Amino acid sequence: MTIAFFDFDGTITDTDTLWQIIRFQKGNGAMYRGVLQLLPGLLQLKLKLIPAQQMKEKVLRHFFAGMKESDFQAGCNAFCEEALPKMIRPQALKAIREHQQAGHEVVVVTASAYNWVAPWCQRLNIRCIGSLLEVTDEAITGKLQGINCNGEEKVNRIKQVYHLNDYTEIYAYGDSSGDKPMLALAGNKSSFRPFRN
Repeated sequence: MTIAFFDFDGTITDTDTLWQIIRFQKGNGAMYRGVLQLLPGLLQLKLKLIPAQQMKEKVLRHFFAGMKESDFQAGCNAFCEEALPKMIRPQALKAIREHQQAGHEVVVVTASAYNWVAPWCQRLNIRCIGSLLEVTDEAITGKLQGINCNGEEKVNRIKQVYHLNDYTEIYAYGDSSGDKPMLALAGNKSSFRPFRN
């Protein structure tokens, strides 16, 4: 059996979808105002003074805290239908299709939230493993449920679902340092193939 793991943001897409889901659901004005308010934290993240999960939660809290989960998910579904297809790299989609045609299992493993990646994956009949958002009283809190699905956590999450010894060949695709532990699962390091349009 063969399995292929794909990072999402920057690998399958040509952009960071966190900011795109904010733009889609809240509008350009709200996004830019939020960026200005969050700028001190974003600079701290750039300088590696705060961890990525802390900053991601600041962003999610600012834009989505208190929003009904059902409304948020409806917006994510619409995003996957209307906006996300324009952000998909054709070469990445081609690689996914080639794996599927060869009978390989394909899995997207992403630090982005499951909510706005899974609907797209479901249309392609591929599994999605992503960061999970905390929900309390049917509302988004802005916190993550557990650990951000990045770096070593990508491997941890993969191993929770798959017995990798069952697979004779493993492919992995990613574009950043946060993908390196996942890429190391592949039998051939050359499986690191960033896609460019």
